[in-house]
Amino acid sequence: MFTCIINGREIPFKGILFDKDGTLLDFLSLWGAWALEVTELMVKRVEKAGSNLTVDPRKLLGLILDPDGLVAGYDPTGPVAMATEEQTVGVLTWQLYTAGVPWNEALRQVKELLSEAMQKVKSERNARPMPGLNELLEQCRQLGIPLGVVTADRTSEAREHLRWMNLEGYFGTIVGTDRVVQGKPAPDMVFLACTELGLLPEEVLVIGDSNGDMQMAKASGAAGAIGFCPGGEADYLLDAEEVIQSYDVIDLKGAEATYRSKEMKSFE
Repeated sequence: MFTCIINGREIPFKGILFDKDGTLLDFLSLWGAWALEVTELMVKRVEKAGSNLTVDPRKLLGLILDPDGLVAGYDPTGPVAMATEEQTVGVLTWQLYTAGVPWNEALRQVKELLSEAMQKVKSERNARPMPGLNELLEQCRQLGIPLGVVTADRTSEAREHLRWMNLEGYFGTIVGTDRVVQGKPAPDMVFLACTELGLLPEEVLVIGDSNGDMQMAKASGAAGAIGFCPGGEADYLLDAEEVIQSYDVIDLKGAEATYRSKEMKSFE
């Protein structure tokens, strides 16, 4: 068992599970342009059908735009931050259906425009790790702390994004929503990740940037539900047991002491 200190609280643990978007990688660098592209394509499709979106375009996926119409932020409680691929398809298809497009045709068009927007993401590869993440992951590797990823994305896409940032090798398991029956906030992802890491749920910390992550952590009985909120208000992280704004505040000195103790015993 390792020990870390977060906000002055000592937490015993054996492993760490991370959400991906907004936790491991900078959310806006990867998904900001994608969400704006999807929104603009949807506006055009709905207008072509002779109608308008039933909501403000910014509310469609939960974007925050500056006066020039550029992405300045996102709603951490909105679809772009929390919805699965299937849920996003449903939200967008409904907009076309209410504009008078038959459901089957609306579904086809939505899948087509999402594919177009995703190709742009893949061509640009704008995935950047969150500040301080590389240092934390490397420290965990040196101490032998098992790590995993639990994400609302598909597992294949999660692996791809991690490869773009040269981070995949740090994780002993990657669990996407396609690998479980129920996604967040259900505990299924934590249970599967722990099984694959050889740990119990009560032995892992869960770090994420949405309250769905925190609810998942609590439902699984995790050792800690750690909300990650860099430079913003954390009021939406209602179920977080601790909230951090950067990875520098995770003090692994206790974990390092455990590692050194094990190392000394191996020489006895």
